[in-house]
Amino acid sequence: MKTLLRPLTTLLAGLLTLLLLLPLSAAMAGALPAGRQDFTTSDSVQLYVRVAGKGPVCLFVHGGPGAGSQAIEVLAGAALEKDLQMVYFDQRGSGRSASAPRANYSLERQVQDMEELRQHLHLEKWTLMSHSFGGILATAYAQRYPEHVQALMLVNSILNLPAAMEATTAYGYTLLPAATRPPLDATAPLPQRYFMVMGMLQQQRLYNQLQYTSDSSAARVNRVLRGQKPNQDFAAHLFQNPGGYVLDYTPATAALTMPVLVLTGAADYLTGPEHYRSFRFPRQTVVVLPGRHTPFLDAPRELQQAVHAFVRQLPRGR
Repeated sequence: MKTLLRPLTTLLAGLLTLLLLLPLSAAMAGALPAGRQDFTTSDSVQLYVRVAGKGPVCLFVHGGPGAGSQAIEVLAGAALEKDLQMVYFDQRGSGRSASAPRANYSLERQVQDMEELRQHLHLEKWTLMSHSFGGILATAYAQRYPEHVQALMLVNSILNLPAAMEATTAYGYTLLPAATRPPLDATAPLPQRYFMVMGMLQQQRLYNQLQYTSDSSAARVNRVLRGQKPNQDFAAHLFQNPGGYVLDYTPATAALTMPVLVLTGAADYLTGPEHYRSFRFPRQTVVVLPGRHTPFLDAPRELQQAVHAFVRQLPRGR
């Protein structure tokens, strides 16, 4: 009798172990509960988080700084969610998230928020998709926690903020009517030149020519955000104490060995159309998309095709 019971006991123990591991394995494979997953950071900042879609878990790291994820979530989410289980979150002081106590918006703290969110979701690894300024946060996270990053997808992403600001300033100045634009002092500090040009583009309603291929894309974003009062505290504080945000993260890319998809707009002068050429990820795939800075809206078909092909090559959750 004991001989018969021993295999049964061993089998039951194995089944129990399997059942205990199922929730964690499911999360790794992209089976997080859908819907709102807001959480509070270790320094008591409530962050907006929402999960949707199926596939490998992918954290969307929005740009701005401080733009929030709402426009991409609403206008491009359905396409992204066909291949990925998207985790949309708004960084502290941005969009639908709360402000930070004592205005702590350092890069180190933003990276820590992302890591605390990973732990909160009980994930071993996830993929990060960044857009624009979010490239700095995603790359800094991958540099700090490479063991938790399955892959990176950098969509028109900035890894060197001063270089991107130079490209934006130079091209933005050419958009201003020659009769109205003042001389641009090349020796003036970069922030002074950048904000002067950006301010004039906004005044003359020309800024959308940097951001979008068509006015219809800008109108769609405006409709999504109409009536909203997004938190802009992060953006307001960033240039007062830029810290690590103004470092050049392109040299760090040479040591990041996870698969990387680089998507760049052929006419993206907010990032700089040649900026991606400085990236040195050992396993990077580069796809040049038509349009400017927001291919989620201006080149959705091409972006979805590139994402789909890249995700198919990723190993599934373990």
